[in-house]
Amino acid sequence: MKVLGFEISRSRSGAEHPAPAVMRAEPPLSRDVTASAEVSGTQNPKAWLSEIGWGTPYPLRGRLPRVTPDRAELHGTVASCCNNISGDLSKVPIKMWQRQPGGVDVRVEQHALPYLLNVAASPGVPGRIVRFAMVYAYALRGNGYAYVPRDGAGEVEMIELPKDGREPQILSAGRARFYEFADQGGVQRRVPSRSMAHLRYSALDGWTGRSPVSVAAESMGITLASEEAAGRTAGGGTAKAVIKLADDYEDDEARLRNARRVKDQITRPDADGFPVLGPDEDIKPLDLKASDMELLASRKFNREQIAGIYRMPPSKLQMLEYGVKANGEQQAIDYLTDCLLHWSVLVEAQMSLALLTESELRRGLFLRHDFGVLLQPTIKDQFEAVTKGVGGPVLTPNDGRARLGLPPVDDGDKLNPAPNMTRDEDQADTGGDEAENDSEGEDE
Repeated sequence: MKVLGFEISRSRSGAEHPAPAVMRAEPPLSRDVTASAEVSGTQNPKAWLSEIGWGTPYPLRGRLPRVTPDRAELHGTVASCCNNISGDLSKVPIKMWQRQPGGVDVRVEQHALPYLLNVAASPGVPGRIVRFAMVYAYALRGNGYAYVPRDGAGEVEMIELPKDGREPQILSAGRARFYEFADQGGVQRRVPSRSMAHLRYSALDGWTGRSPVSVAAESMGITLASEEAAGRTAGGGTAKAVIKLADDYEDDEARLRNARRVKDQITRPDADGFPVLGPDEDIKPLDLKASDMELLASRKFNREQIAGIYRMPPSKLQMLEYGVKANGEQQAIDYLTDCLLHWSVLVEAQMSLALLTESELRRGLFLRHDFGVLLQPTIKDQFEAVTKGVGGPVLTPNDGRARLGLPPVDDGDKLNPAPNMTRDEDQADTGGDEAENDSEGEDE
């Protein structure tokens, strides 16, 4: 029989003697293979998806010290950066301003918040202490908290730190957030976000702050590892070593007992004496050598790297090998613009949102640090600036005297004429009278 020009027939011999069917051999599947072949998505990828092509199956972080804010605080450079930022932001007053429709900022004097933030935040606790503690925890751990109870009108009654400095637990219900903590009186509370001033740094979701040292965990781990190695070397101890023992011990128990004795001698810095070894025994430490620690110190993993994380100028950390600016005022300006503004703008925005009411925010009220204390000029520069401002004319004489801390004077609320003009009070009065007489004659 032909189909499409091809001869199709059935073999009788094949029907009588069918060929044996060849079974397809599949490779055996083990439990480990099936477990490792799990599917990974793109929204929540598995760990193996990000490790493809990097050459090592073990992450570097597992071999380094665990980086935590409390552990990093023991490093002098981290403590200095946090202390400089929190100290400089707390030593300047924080004031309240209101932005007018024309874009002019006007100082708001009669409000309770400047008193709470600068004088007394809670009974017996100065406001600057509360601000220092909040910003210090904010710079170190990425989160700073303060309890802000409100009265019936929504006004803040006090600003109180959590008990023992413990971080509250954040609870969520949809878009709402609640904080569970213990106040200074030991009362366990659960309050909404409007009753908690929460400073969070590098919050990718808007709520959970991240510590700068935890974000840069690899670099901080190398720094902490070199610090630990230097501390063990200075203390006369070591953490890892290879002990080579001889083979002429009576039994395994004696060999193990001697190995433990040698281990205690090299791992305990307070151990007296030296380990006694046989002629065929030796100790080879596996810690960093002095040359290796010097190599790590020469790289930018220590002070320079930490200063870069916190945007801190080297001169503020007494790292004078990079030189300092000849003009101290310009150096203070660079520190303000490069470092403090990075931290203060975020603090001001979060404090304003947490402490002000909704109506006050809509009216244009906001909080701002007064950095005039950090940029305090010399007496000569201050007098020259006030003289130019009063003679500009930009300021009245009483405005200039107020900037110098002097009382006002009579007739000091009038602007002086421009430098190329003079003012004659008698002539001005006479001219005014003549103008009035002329206008009366015209009316008649």
